[in-house]
Amino acid sequence: MDSSPTALFEDYDEDLKGLLAGLKAKLDGDVKSLDGELRKAALKKIADELDEAEEVIAQMDVEIPSMPVSIRKTFADRLATSRQAFDRVKKTVRELRADSARADLLSGPGGYPPDDPYADEPSAFSTRTRLLAGTETLSDGSRRLENAQRIALETEDIGAGILRDLRGQREQIEHTRDTLGQADSSIDRAAGTLKKMIYKMYQQKFVSAAIIGVLVILIILILWSKIRG
Repeated sequence: MDSSPTALFEDYDEDLKGLLAGLKAKLDGDVKSLDGELRKAALKKIADELDEAEEVIAQMDVEIPSMPVSIRKTFADRLATSRQAFDRVKKTVRELRADSARADLLSGPGGYPPDDPYADEPSAFSTRTRLLAGTETLSDGSRRLENAQRIALETEDIGAGILRDLRGQREQIEHTRDTLGQADSSIDRAAGTLKKMIYKMYQQKFVSAAIIGVLVILIILILWSKIRG
């Protein structure tokens, strides 16, 4: 299995496309045909799937810095496009949840339609809507904070793994350096031994040449003495 950053990005991208396609299908079909508690339950499941999609986007973002610089911008642009598609789906979910909350307010006790001129409290609806919108924003912020904390922990684990790998590589480099130092010492000793052998060889050649020269002189003297005699 290819575990390079580009391959992992492609896998995450395929997962994200599948998640977003499924969410769009649900939002365009099933959810709009539901109301009341059924719609709330459906939107709750969709919110969980949105959290999963957001985690996939975060993982895609983590892989980009590990890519070669020459292709990093291309994948960053693809991630930006995926974020835009995710934001559009999230906006649709937010609008549907707001519509569902508004419908609950209108159907509940004391609810007034927004265009009812005879309502005793014309600002009650807007106040409730703002409160619900604030609660929704707070819930959304809490989910984002939880996702950020989870991503931070995952990133910390990845960083710790990288540090362990670097420590192991440093130990290997130090071991290799020690081995090279020992090899240099062995080479120096071998070079010294070789120099001594060469010196002794030249010395033996000189001695042999001297002996041969003496013998040649003796032979010449003997021959010369015989010729004179």
